Order: sequence, then C-alpha cells, then structure tokens
Amino acid sequence: MTDAETPNALSAGDDDAPSSSVAAPFAALLVAVLSFSLMQTMVVPVLPDLQREFNASTTDVSWVLSSFLITASVATALLGRVGDMFGKRRILIACLSVFAIGTLLCAVADSLPLLIAARAVQGVGSAAFPLAFGIVREQFPPKQVPVAIGLISSTFGIGFGIGLVLPGPIVDSLSWQWVFWLGLAMILLGVLAVAAFVDESVHRSPGRVDWVGGALLSGAVVALLLPISQGKSWGWDSPAVIGSFVAAVVLGAVFVVVERRVREPLIDIELLRRPAVATSHVAALIIGFGMHGAFTLVPLLAQTPPEVGFGFGSSVTETGLFMVPMAVTMLIASPLAGRIGAAVGFKLPLVIACLIGVVGFGIYAVGHSSEWAIYLGSGVLGVGVGLAYAALANLVVAAVDPGQVGEATGINTIMRTIGSSLGTQIAASIVASKTVPGTTIPAESGYTATFVMSAIALGAATLAALAGPGSLRRAAASGADATAVKSSSSSATV
Repeated sequence: MTDAETPNALSAGDDDAPSSSVAAPFAALLVAVLSFSLMQTMVVPVLPDLQREFNASTTDVSWVLSSFLITASVATALLGRVGDMFGKRRILIACLSVFAIGTLLCAVADSLPLLIAARAVQGVGSAAFPLAFGIVREQFPPKQVPVAIGLISSTFGIGFGIGLVLPGPIVDSLSWQWVFWLGLAMILLGVLAVAAFVDESVHRSPGRVDWVGGALLSGAVVALLLPISQGKSWGWDSPAVIGSFVAAVVLGAVFVVVERRVREPLIDIELLRRPAVATSHVAALIIGFGMHGAFTLVPLLAQTPPEVGFGFGSSVTETGLFMVPMAVTMLIASPLAGRIGAAVGFKLPLVIACLIGVVGFGIYAVGHSSEWAIYLGSGVLGVGVGLAYAALANLVVAAVDPGQVGEATGINTIMRTIGSSLGTQIAASIVASKTVPGTTIPAESGYTATFVMSAIALGAATLAALAGPGSLRRAAASGADATAVKSSSSSATV
C-alpha cells in the first residue's frame, strides 16, 4: 500500500500540516507529555512555601525535587522498553495513571516525608515521552513524523517555562496544594484522551523483562543522581558522595557486562554503539548540562534585591515572566526543526541549536544587569532548546527500528536528565561560592561565570553534534529519508 493509499496519508500539497486522521491522537499525546513536563518544574517556585509549611531545612525540602528526578530517570528507561514489548498505548495509560495517583497524594500530603514519597511516585510519568515518540513513529504518516516529534519534544522546555510562571498566581490566590490539584486535572485529561484517541502499537519486541538488568540500571542511575542532587548539602568530598559515584561506576560496568550476555537485554548495548545514537546521547548530556544549569539561576537572579548592585527584586510571579519568551520561541522552533530535518536531515538543526545556545548564554553573561537582556536571552535560548530537543529525538528515532524507539529515546532522556542534574548542581555551587560582602546573597560574578560556563558547554555540544555521522546536508538527508521509509512501512502495516 502506498503513502497515498494509507488511512493516515497526507493530502497533496499539505505534507507538513497535521492531517485530520492524526489530529486527535497527536493532541492526546501532547496533553499527556505536557502534564508531566509541567509537574517537573511547577513545584520549584513553591519550595519556599513548602519549607515554611513543614518547618523543614533547605536540604530536607530539596528531596521534593530529588525523589522525582531519581524515579523519573529509572522509569524512563524501564517503561520505554516495556512499552516496546507489551504495547506503548497500554503502558502509557498505566504510567499516566500512576502519575495521577502520585499527584493526588501530593495534593493531600500533610507531612514532608509523604510529599517526598508522592513525588517519587509522580516520577513514573516520565515514560510518557519515549512512549509518545514510539507511537508517533509507528502510527503517523512519514512526512509528519519529524514535525510531530519536534512538537512533542518541545514540551520539555515549554513545560519548564510555563511551570515557573503558573505557580506564582496559583499560590498567591489559593495555596500550594492547588498546584497539584490543577496538575491532576490535566493528567486525568491526558489519560482519557490517550484512551479515547490513540491506537495500540502494531510493532512489538517480544521477550521477557530483564529484571536483573533493570535492577542494575536503576541502582546505577540512583547512585549517580543521588550525590549530584545532594552533593552541596552532603559535601562533594564526603564519603557518601564519593562512595555513591564509585557505586555508580561499578553498577554501570556490571550492567554492561550482563546486558551483553543476556539473551533478551533491557538495553541493546550494540544499539548504543551506533554512531548516530552515541553522538546524540553525548550531545543530549552536554546540552542538558549547559541549558538547565543556568536556567535554574535566572529566577534567583531576578529575585535578587537591586540594592546590592544587580538583580530586579522580582516577585515569584514576575520572575516567571522572564521565562515566557523561551516558551513562545520554543513552540515556534520545534516544528521548524522538524521541517528542516525532513528536508536536509537533523544534524544541521542540532548544530544550529547549539550555536544559538552559545549566543543566548552570551547575552545572559554580558547583559544580565538589564531586564531586556534577560527577556532577549530567554527568547534566543528558546529557539536553541526547541531546535535541539526536536533534532535529538528525531536523530535517535531515525537511527533505530520501530521496536527500539522506546528503549533508545528513554536512554536519551536519561542522558539529558543526568546532564541537567550535573549542570544545576555545579551552577549552584559556582554561584554560592562567593557572596556580596556583609550578606548571604550570591555575588554577581558567580552568575557571570555560570553563564559563560553554559556558553562553553553549548560550544562543546556543537562539536559533539558535528561528530555525528554524515554531512550537514547530504548524508543527513538520507537519514531523514530512512525515517520516512520506516514510518511508511509502519503506516502501511496499520
């Protein structure tokens, strides 16, 4: 059956616009992944309220973020692979349901330990991204796949930006619990939409769940992310931090050995050795490090009282507005990356994204004493993030078979998460290393150094992107064609 004959085929002259046959499932997937990306950051602006509510220390309340991050990283790889085996729609609905239960527990939590545990349950929702990528790859018309994946990828950053804006008015008008009640409503809407409009997967990777591999991978990820998230409070040279890093290396090495020998591995190690996959994972790690490390400091910079010589003395609501340009430009850039990639391959938009990131952080570094520079830098970085996330996802999807999409994109998400965690903690350490004389307020030099560090990181990510297979146009375009062929096969099967 040809593309023109498939039920999901595009009409002539409208190859890039969503067709009516996929509009509903695409909207359902967007709601599902956006509900998770919002919950990643909506809790950040309310941490001070939680600290006061539960009379907790800064270290204790930081576990509200750490528990979510650790569970999310583990669930992304495990459930992405399980979705490849048992059906992506089924597993997506299951993980969103668990996500909803965790959000409900957050809303009714009356103690910090319960809230931390509930946030850990919420992290299961992270599998929505690799599962959504797999569904798009299998069920959407080939020429729509790059744009659709680009838009879904953009919700990583859009949720980040919006998640910093919404909580201010919500907490000011209601209470911190309403952040979770409203999040729960959106999650339930996502569950219903996926159940109603998304078809079950056609492609499966049959086999048994590699529980040993899952346990080893989970242990390695937890051992790595735990000291990263708690290093500042525990002390970077403490036995707990050093021991955790050593444990991460050992568990990771054992995981590789086991996966190479088991008949049905959780992760195909040979898959990670493919040049397109390997360079995409390295780029994701560095991009996560550079992007999120500085992003998390913009709210702190904005709320700094101008009496110390910099900062704007912004409220929580006003602080969130600095991130609005990023959310807007990201929404524009992500589908643009899909169209560029469909035409010439996704290596070019990834390289462009990294270079734009260098420019954005350069604006932050040079002009962060002015509000206009923060708005401009956010807008520029939104273009970079939108292009980068869309290109990374499409590069990985194009390099693997349909039955490996959840597995491969799950690992890519983990790499970005690890990079984000590293960048956030290192950036926070740099900023906290020097304070304004006579105060506990971080000095301006720390912010400048962090923005420069992020610009350098994006420069390194550019080199990683250039190291990927193929030229910036010709060979990369053949990769896009390969995506179309595989997706066409999937559509024909449907």
